[in-house]
Amino acid sequence: MRMPFTRTRQRTAPTAPAPAAASRRRQSRVALALTATLVASLALAACGDDDSDAEAAPAGAAATTFPAGSTMAELQSAGSITVGTKFDQPLFGLRNLRGEPEGFDVEVAKIITNALGIPEDRVEFVETVSANREPFIQQGRVDMVVATYTINDKRKEVIDFAGPYYVAGQTLMVRADETAITGKDTLAGKRVCSVSGSTPAERIRTEAPQAELTLFDVYSKCAEALKSGQVDAVTTDNAILLGLMDSDPDTFKLVGEPFSTEPYGIGIAKDDDEFRAFINETLTAAYSDGRYEKAYESTIGAVEPEMPTPPAVDNYTS
Repeated sequence: MRMPFTRTRQRTAPTAPAPAAASRRRQSRVALALTATLVASLALAACGDDDSDAEAAPAGAAATTFPAGSTMAELQSAGSITVGTKFDQPLFGLRNLRGEPEGFDVEVAKIITNALGIPEDRVEFVETVSANREPFIQQGRVDMVVATYTINDKRKEVIDFAGPYYVAGQTLMVRADETAITGKDTLAGKRVCSVSGSTPAERIRTEAPQAELTLFDVYSKCAEALKSGQVDAVTTDNAILLGLMDSDPDTFKLVGEPFSTEPYGIGIAKDDDEFRAFINETLTAAYSDGRYEKAYESTIGAVEPEMPTPPAVDNYTS
């Protein structure tokens, strides 16, 4: 299921993030940092000189000193971060019964936030669907997006990507009793569901132009439409489809071979080269020290036990 991928970049002039949004994000971080400093000062005053009541530093507290003015320094000083992820995709990003997000994307995000020294209870996960990932980054509503986010040149015109950290492939999910659909070449006249703003939706328009495309905002709605007979197939990355099948294993099946390579990356603000380099370094370290493997085994590994070789990060410079 894993295929090597190559990309030829044709970059165009970048679109600058909205100055007001960037200013709001910076002001928010400064305010949080001042609040954290005040709380720490009050706590020290309350403790006095009694070392017996001293508590250990919180798990994940960073000793790293980041360059002044960098995103890493601002986030570390504020002691909090906002991460965009999906809430409807089993194995990658799903809000559980406790209202907490879980999945591989969430665990990858935690690897990054922990390296910044931000405790887990100060990481805010915001639901980010396919169509609003770039706007959320540009508007400063999130600090990074980890949401089955395929790296491509069009998106890199307005944001930057760290990674990739996983490679998937687009395929088709149908009802378990379906026999007429066996791959993308059998979709003429068939009702195919995907998600607005996603690369799979754009690809199916090109590679199966005679299919009738239905779009929703989230893939879980596509799965429900398939189950009820409103559509004949759902198309997206095989990893996402495996998650949907895991929730209803007797109802669906995958057909055909993957017909794309989808390198998942971490979306950040355009031209934030220092932050991108930091994330790439953190991912590379996690590949070799066991953190990545642990994240995989506790999520995707429940359905696909054999972990693929982690993809090399792309340290592009332009």
